[in-house]
Amino acid sequence: METIRWERDTTVLYIEATSFPDGIAGAHQRLHTIVPFSENRKYFGISRPENGVIAYKAAAEQTDPHEAEKLNCKTLVLKKGSYISLDITNYMKDIQSISKAFEVLLEHPGLDPQGYCVEWYLNNKDVKCMIRLAEPA
Repeated sequence: METIRWERDTTVLYIEATSFPDGIAGAHQRLHTIVPFSENRKYFGISRPENGVIAYKAAAEQTDPHEAEKLNCKTLVLKKGSYISLDITNYMKDIQSISKAFEVLLEHPGLDPQGYCVEWYLNNKDVKCMIRLAEPA
């Protein structure tokens, strides 16, 4: 486990999964039909409890300020700050390793109560699981 610094607020456009966890793959598939893969863009899975259930969003970094509007997508902001993180190599060999990583991360003290569980897909096999830490008072 390490603490990393996310240097700037990052606006992402997203597709919400129809359910969690069953709708995750479909949300990513729909996202990639709208926003084709590009090495010039970051891709994420973003989740947190909302209204008693886990809401999951497949997301891509917005590269143009009007992109979400053009693509008819909603946006949210991943806030800059410190994040606690775990890296997973070859996550497709054990997809449950992502949920296991978040179980560990969620035990960390000082998490931002408004933060998200963020899967940052570094490439097609590695993912960084991270959760924002609360800002010092």
